[in-house]
Amino acid sequence: MKIVFFLLLVFCLTPFSSPPLALALGLIMALTLGNPYPEQSKKTTKFLLQASVVLLGFGMNLNSVINAGKTGVLFTIATIFGTLILGYFTGKVLKINDKTSALISSGTAICGGSAIAAVAPAINADSDEISVSLGTVFILNSVALFIFPIIGHSLNLTENQFGIWAAIAIHDTSSVVGAAAKYGNEALQVATTVKLARALWIAPVALIFAWLYRSKNAGLKAKLAIPWFIFLFLLVTVIRTYAPAEIPPSIFDSLVNLAKAGLTVTLFLIGAGLSRKTLKAVGVKPLIQGVLLWIVISLVSLWAVWQIL
Repeated sequence: MKIVFFLLLVFCLTPFSSPPLALALGLIMALTLGNPYPEQSKKTTKFLLQASVVLLGFGMNLNSVINAGKTGVLFTIATIFGTLILGYFTGKVLKINDKTSALISSGTAICGGSAIAAVAPAINADSDEISVSLGTVFILNSVALFIFPIIGHSLNLTENQFGIWAAIAIHDTSSVVGAAAKYGNEALQVATTVKLARALWIAPVALIFAWLYRSKNAGLKAKLAIPWFIFLFLLVTVIRTYAPAEIPPSIFDSLVNLAKAGLTVTLFLIGAGLSRKTLKAVGVKPLIQGVLLWIVISLVSLWAVWQIL
């Protein structure tokens, strides 16, 4: 099991691999032989994802980052709160546990596992509620990485359109970047900046939930997971934009290539983190809620970028 794990990990670093293929290999590994390093993979995934996103900043211009953020800000606000409201009513109709419903809605609205990790302590969610919501979001997030580029090409979306759509409709940053990287360099830049701008809403949304659940969480203080890597990403774009002309562009290109390799490995580790236990824990109703929210946000954001951009 360990030998196969490392062989696949090395393969993901070769030119023959790609983000979707790495995720697929991880999923196959998880559902057949299993992951020999589940805890280590989980810790490595978080660090590797954040480090890779920061390094991507060396391939971007600050002006492009600002423009991309402006382009997606209205979509971000409308879709985040629209998804949260829809998630609330969907959860009531399906009779899903309130906290599980809130976590699934938050993960769909903002950025998957990161949002769930921030909102969970704010509403005092237990491990089962967190596990079910993470499993739901992860399954749909994995599917999105494969089908979004196909849909984008079939609809002839421009790279700018696809980047914004992917950033809004795909849950986790890793799969957003993976899908966009497959679509094109411009799509990658747009998707990364819009997604990170979206992730800044984690703190206010977690505070809102903490306030809503204040009576149930009497005596508890909400713990907010501040996404510091986003600010490091912005700092790196500043360095890249105003770097002295004497610095060879090849250095920045190498760092960007390193980031892309890191993201490919990240997706393999994410895929390897899925287990049969996780699939069983999800259940039908939370998955139905996740699918409904995902379809709505995908269609609405697709229509918006198609009509406006």
